Amino acid sequence: QVQLVESGGGLVQPGGSLRLSCTVSGFTLDLRALGWFRQAPGKGREAVSCISTNIHYADSVKGRFAISRDNAKNTFYLQMNSLNPDDTAVYYCAASGRLWLGYPPTQIDEYDYWGQGTQVTVSS
Repeated sequence: QVQLVESGGGLVQPGGSLRLSCTVSGFTLDLRALGWFRQAPGKGREAVSCISTNIHYADSVKGRFAISRDNAKNTFYLQMNSLNPDDTAVYYCAASGRLWLGYPPTQIDEYDYWGQGTQVTVSS
């Protein structure tokens, strides 16, 4: 059974940093598309950053967030720096069910496996 477990959320002041982690069981991460998505109450889920053989960042997080993967540990990460209140949301990690080459997809329908979400709140 494929399972994604994410951690690292919490309350942080504006300008602060957090690192989210997503550990995957049930398959290895090699050549999967992996993604971080976020959703605020009443809003749609949006792609924050995705990685396959290339990396996508939403314009709103470019220069502030960094996605990485450690295939040996079956874990991937989202390093979030210079956080601002607009980053407040529930963050979800996700993985594609198929191998993926090239630029990663950003549509949620392309991701088959999802974590349960972790709350990130940026507030003074």
